[in-house]
Amino acid sequence: MPRSRKITVMVVAVVLTASTPFFWLLDNPDTGQLVAASVQGATGIAALVWALMQSPANPQPGVAAIDTGKAKATGGGRASTGVRRPRDAGSGSVRAERTGDATADGPGSSASTGID
Repeated sequence: MPRSRKITVMVVAVVLTASTPFFWLLDNPDTGQLVAASVQGATGIAALVWALMQSPANPQPGVAAIDTGKAKATGGGRASTGVRRPRDAGSGSVRAERTGDATADGPGSSASTGID
């Protein structure tokens, strides 16, 4: 479950649970109000427990580059025959095996054959 959705569910659960006593304080509860407030409180607690029990957000599957071909960068370009991931890509297994040749020609060019 995405982190933003999990936080939203938790906030709604806390609001539902915390607002339950207000139904009793507004007036002497009759049977309908008591049942409604009880259901509201139970729903809030169930949603909170459910959100807390969810697995971590965005598990990253493994990434692999195997038996890749040749790559060449010129004029400030970047060549990679392996795996390139942004810094904020999170965690997860990454593997590069038997990658091809990567060459860089010219100023500002870069090449990588492994994990970048």
